[in-house]
Amino acid sequence: MSRLVVVSNRVGPIGDAKRAGGLAIALVEALKTSGGIWFGWTGETTEEPDSRLKLESAGPLTLATVDLSKADHEDYYNGFANRSLWPLFHFRTGLVQYDRQNFAGYERVNASFAKSLLPLIQPDDLIWVHDYHFLLFAEELRKLGCTRPIGHFLHIPFPPRELLTTLPHHEQLVQALFAFDILGFQTEHDRDRFFDYVRMEAGGSILGDKARCFGRTVTARHFPIGIDADNFVEFAESEEGQKQFTSMRDMLRGRKQIIGVDRLDYTKGLPERFNAFERMLEDHPDKRGQTSLLQVAPPSRSDVTEYQDLRLELEGMAGHINGRFAEFNWTPIRYLNRSFARQALAGLYRASHVGLITPLRDGMNLVAKEYVAAQDPEDPGVLVLSRFAGAAKQMRDAVIINPYDVQGMSDALARALDMPLEERKQRHQALLKNVSEEDISHWRTTFMDALTSVEDSGVTGGSIHADRSGTSNGSAA
Repeated sequence: MSRLVVVSNRVGPIGDAKRAGGLAIALVEALKTSGGIWFGWTGETTEEPDSRLKLESAGPLTLATVDLSKADHEDYYNGFANRSLWPLFHFRTGLVQYDRQNFAGYERVNASFAKSLLPLIQPDDLIWVHDYHFLLFAEELRKLGCTRPIGHFLHIPFPPRELLTTLPHHEQLVQALFAFDILGFQTEHDRDRFFDYVRMEAGGSILGDKARCFGRTVTARHFPIGIDADNFVEFAESEEGQKQFTSMRDMLRGRKQIIGVDRLDYTKGLPERFNAFERMLEDHPDKRGQTSLLQVAPPSRSDVTEYQDLRLELEGMAGHINGRFAEFNWTPIRYLNRSFARQALAGLYRASHVGLITPLRDGMNLVAKEYVAAQDPEDPGVLVLSRFAGAAKQMRDAVIINPYDVQGMSDALARALDMPLEERKQRHQALLKNVSEEDISHWRTTFMDALTSVEDSGVTGGSIHADRSGTSNGSAA
């Protein structure tokens, strides 16, 4: 069996992956099965560049990490990754900030990380690179002579051609993707937007799931990521889950609760969510005093201005709505800027009559799947889900909404709150079937099978060298 090398911006933990999240579980299990390395950033910054590896072993699995200099962290991470790629790939061109120095930092870190990893790669390794931080990574490894199969999975959406071309160096980024052997996307729509760029902008061709351009061929498929469904069901029934469930139900005293759980980010549609809840209270006076919204929104990227502004906006909106509608024994919105353990979250999900997921654009959205898994099958809540979440393609039995339509969301909330038990059970049964069948293990296995098939074919993206004119001196994959 080939050893696996996983590359991501942040790594670990090894010992408590179940608490950390489903992705950590999937990657740790894959690494333990095959043996291998999880490589990425330590999370620490230094005054000067320091490429020395830090190694931590746990059986067949090794964590290999490097520090970032403060300049690299600012240019690569805060700069190009999160001020350019993140808003652009979420269709928010008005928030994109582009700076040549930031792009140079992005190139520099991709190159230096590839150089740090190269000595650890063995002749039979398979390499799996994750997310928008490392779009140039395979190209940098190929320059150093690596010919092993390399796959990439993009956890966020892929933007339309018309938006991607607003980014300087867009062609360089897409050409670098052809140094991978397998490109994984969350949805068919994301994969098709990549294909559209290849055809219409780069003059390439598409045959089935293969894209040919720049003298190379890459296989592109959608691999919708799932959750650790069985574990999450257990979380809801665990001691901590039941404690949170009981505590919340006692506090609600027969009232119904809507829950939203999101990282504090402008892609999540949180102001729109608050507006829709306020509209529902306006339109349905019978829901006043009887329904509350619990919004859990742990802060993220708190040193970025847009995120600071969003936090202030939401605090102001929550105060306005509470001031307008609250009663001495009822608070319409409880807004919490903190995180919870996953077991505790499962209990909160189960105590909530509606799960409200309203991203303006999302790669997948695993909270939607967690909410479904946590429900009591005999008395399940209702998932209200944005059509712009990748999960909407799989979870068609949710109440699908347009997060830009405040009135439509308000109507959907009222409908979900009043939905009969039999309909709730039918919807939940269908949703849970999908969540259980296409879980995190299914995602990991299907991607690894695709990457293994590259090795079996004997031809990888490292078998050729493509120059900037699009010609090659070798055979395509």
